[in-house]
Amino acid sequence: MTVASNSQSGNAEVPPVLPSIPLTPEPGPRDASLGALAKDVTTHLSTLVRSEVELAKAEVTAEVKKGVQGSVFFVIAAVIGLFSLFYLFFTLAEFLSLWLNRAAGFGITFLIMLLVAGLFGLLGYLRVRKIRKPERTIDSLKDSAQVLSQRGKGDNVRELTDRPSA
Repeated sequence: MTVASNSQSGNAEVPPVLPSIPLTPEPGPRDASLGALAKDVTTHLSTLVRSEVELAKAEVTAEVKKGVQGSVFFVIAAVIGLFSLFYLFFTLAEFLSLWLNRAAGFGITFLIMLLVAGLFGLLGYLRVRKIRKPERTIDSLKDSAQVLSQRGKGDNVRELTDRPSA
């Protein structure tokens, strides 16, 4: 099922036009058998689910595009802010040179920068060190693989499913 395009394809605010659900005329009470009605229900249900999935894809895609466009501005602002820090450190060094020799002002500023960078590096290391592997997911995948390998062997599967879950 493809998404039909609208006349304002360049406008990100207008969601794409999705196809409607093709429904067949309702049969009279004596026109269709129970099997034909069940087939129609199944067809309509699958078409409805596919249409809902297409709608969700279209909405999520539009919102992701907005997010990406907005994040570009945040990245630009961050880059400009980082380059501006260079001038802040020069200003600090020149300010210290009012009382100290100019080289000492720049040296002290450099040491302050190194200490701050070291502090943030340590904080980052401590955060990354806390990352653990996904134990529950690994256990679940191992259990699933074990169940699938025992498939069709009879009583062994019952033993696996009788275990208490965590």
